[in-house]
Amino acid sequence: MSIRIIIEIIDILLWIIIAGNVFYVLFFALASLLPKKKKTLPSAISHQPSFLVLFPAYHEDAVIIHSIESFLQQDYPKELYHVVVISDNMSDETNQHLASLPISLLCPNFEKSSKAKALQHAISSISHHASAVYDYVVILDADNIVAPDFLTQLSTVAHPSIAIQCHRTAKNADNDIAALDGLSEEINNSIFRKGHNRIGMSSALIGSGMCFDYHWFSTNVSKLDSAVEDRELEALLMMQGVYIHYAEDILVMDEKVCSSDNFQRQRLRWMTGQVQAFLQMLPNLPKAVITGNINYINKTIQQALIPRSILLVLTPILCIITTLTSSIYHFPSTILHLKWWITLALFIIGLYIAIPSQMRTKALLKKIFALPQLVWRMLGIILHIKTSNKEFIHTIHSK
Repeated sequence: MSIRIIIEIIDILLWIIIAGNVFYVLFFALASLLPKKKKTLPSAISHQPSFLVLFPAYHEDAVIIHSIESFLQQDYPKELYHVVVISDNMSDETNQHLASLPISLLCPNFEKSSKAKALQHAISSISHHASAVYDYVVILDADNIVAPDFLTQLSTVAHPSIAIQCHRTAKNADNDIAALDGLSEEINNSIFRKGHNRIGMSSALIGSGMCFDYHWFSTNVSKLDSAVEDRELEALLMMQGVYIHYAEDILVMDEKVCSSDNFQRQRLRWMTGQVQAFLQMLPNLPKAVITGNINYINKTIQQALIPRSILLVLTPILCIITTLTSSIYHFPSTILHLKWWITLALFIIGLYIAIPSQMRTKALLKKIFALPQLVWRMLGIILHIKTSNKEFIHTIHSK
């Protein structure tokens, strides 16, 4: 076999993989532009739903008190919501302050900490109280800040939804890394949440700002067993045919990472969870195909996607390599490098469409120059992914 044929085979295989990722991004970015379907609301709500609000907090002394004190300013009836903090490895001073607030404080002692274990402990503890009957469970991170009408807004969209993902957005843009992290989250919102809902498919979950029917969650939370519980929850919902609604107008302010170390730690958690979720979901894929479970099939495909930041650096490199190769071996441009440049152009168009219009500023787009350094660190992360790891990888927050 000649070198020319080998190059052609490698080229087409690489292009199929990259192009598949690009077309997925472009399709759902375009879908996010579709008009929002009008929802017919009931003429009268039979009753205001009650909420159990969980704040898992692992080494979150720097932010948890402010988040809880802020949340307690809700304009919702006090008797219809209850806040529970699962304090894992936090200081006595922090716990004493939390104990003085009108909340429930749980202080478990896990041999190996994880968010899934914290949620399981909370539900187990709450279910022991016969008087504790809730309609919905809300899960927020220790650094999350919401508006005083957060629960009021949720109450208007909750029924008859079983699973809701709120619009998580950045509350800080301290430097280039935080700005890029916030930008990445909004692109995810457009592609994996808004775009999916616009064509009738389930939104992706994001780890916080989540709301579930209490009975469903209390029944299924015990099944969580990985480092990234939101992906497991997605898989359970998809297998059971439960639709995830994206409440794009209900904001949850989230602190973005400001250092490259925290960025690397966060991405390691996400990429580990992505690999774990893919391996867990793969055995059920044939059944999903046979039964026509489109959401489960789509969710499995999502776990196999290459991270967009890596794709944004890798694709231009392949464009340059194939262009040089075409010149050296005299390939016709239509066979080798032209398709790569078209794919790169479509990818950039897809990302641009997915960026909310108010964020398309020159100042923010210039920060993309900080991306190559972060991607280099992400490539190093791949060597540290452990598919059997179930320990929570903590993102450190500063005061």
